[in-house]
Amino acid sequence: MHSILELRHLKTLQALKEAGNLLRAASLLNVTQSALSHQIKQLEDHHGTQLFERKSVPVRFTPAGDRLLKLADEVLPRIADAERDLARLQQGEAGQLRIAVECHTCFDWLMPSMDVFRKRWPEVDMDIVSGFQADPIGLLYEHRADVAIVAEVDTDEPVDYHALFRFEIVALLAHDHPLAGKDYLTAEDFATDTLITYPVPDDMLDVVRQVLKPAGITTQRRTTELTVAMLQLVASRRGIATLPLWAAQNYLNRDYVLAKRITPTGLTGRLYAACLPELSGKSYLNDFVASTRETSYLNLPNVELL
Repeated sequence: MHSILELRHLKTLQALKEAGNLLRAASLLNVTQSALSHQIKQLEDHHGTQLFERKSVPVRFTPAGDRLLKLADEVLPRIADAERDLARLQQGEAGQLRIAVECHTCFDWLMPSMDVFRKRWPEVDMDIVSGFQADPIGLLYEHRADVAIVAEVDTDEPVDYHALFRFEIVALLAHDHPLAGKDYLTAEDFATDTLITYPVPDDMLDVVRQVLKPAGITTQRRTTELTVAMLQLVASRRGIATLPLWAAQNYLNRDYVLAKRITPTGLTGRLYAACLPELSGKSYLNDFVASTRETSYLNLPNVELL
């Protein structure tokens, strides 16, 4: 039989299974939804059968689709392993990734991403630089870290920025807070309340940098190192906190506090992996970025890839 199957077809079906729908699968593969649909239709026309049910949520594959998925599960990991072996032969096996973070909530997605990476590159020594870092980029220059997780791109810094993902930051309120009935909060809503945050400078807080400062709003601050303590303060009407949706999701599921959008269009945060240019050419660095993007996109709520 003449086969039109290519690796891109198998990757498409695997992404569709992992992401659950065409739109998310297209984002995961960094292609348009129409391009993804065209690939699948090409296969279906060639084999004369549907590969998945169009109206099922999440996607449900037909027996024909399941057979090709089985092939993808067998073939794609072996190809990825071979490509990593070739990179090891060319670049050497040893390496290290010491990761510095400037956000307290990064560990919620970073630890699972590191677990995935370790299985792919067991010979790369991976660790987190101890403690919260107010200037993680500076650690790169001092060779005390290899990767810095940061929220902004500074074009004046001679480092490479690898885009990870963007996410929504929400305001967290007590159920009986006077603002609990609003659909969203504005900068002015923060003016007469206490902003509960981690102990970081103002310019490292997205809500201050993107919302309050442009509006000329200042507010009282109360800080704590622990997320659980922050949510306890919110629940007892001591103020308002702002957190990535993924960091607050467990508390929201338990109906411990309320979440409100910040501004009518929402407040968006972004994350990047920064490194010195000489590290960008390493295959294990690029695989770390790719696995982090994929793991976070598939497992965190309301995350979009940059």
